[in-house]
Amino acid sequence: QVQLEESGGGLVQAGDSLRLSCTASETFRNGAMGWFRQAPGKEREFVAVIRWATGASRLADSVKGRFSFSGNTAKNTLYLQMNSLKSEDTATYYCAAGYPISSTLTSPNGYRYWGQGTQVTVSS
Repeated sequence: QVQLEESGGGLVQAGDSLRLSCTASETFRNGAMGWFRQAPGKEREFVAVIRWATGASRLADSVKGRFSFSGNTAKNTLYLQMNSLKSEDTATYYCAAGYPISSTLTSPNGYRYWGQGTQVTVSS
């Protein structure tokens, strides 16, 4: 059973930074790992994804210039560095892993494995 463990969420003020981590219990060398988030009453939305085999990555337009992410394949770990946080970034952040095809790369439907989520709350 694949497990994804997230950490790093918390309560911060607008403009602050947080770093989220996600460690997988197995490698996804031919797959992808990424971050999604879900605010109360809203659908889960894409934040960032990386394909390990090619290194190709994508970042949601809403976080470009503020968020960055990286991975450590040796540790099966993905990081999300969130800077200049805004109140609209408040959500539960989920780590995801799987083998999405191109059309589902940024869709929750493309991922089979999910972490339990970590809460990020940004006060204005």
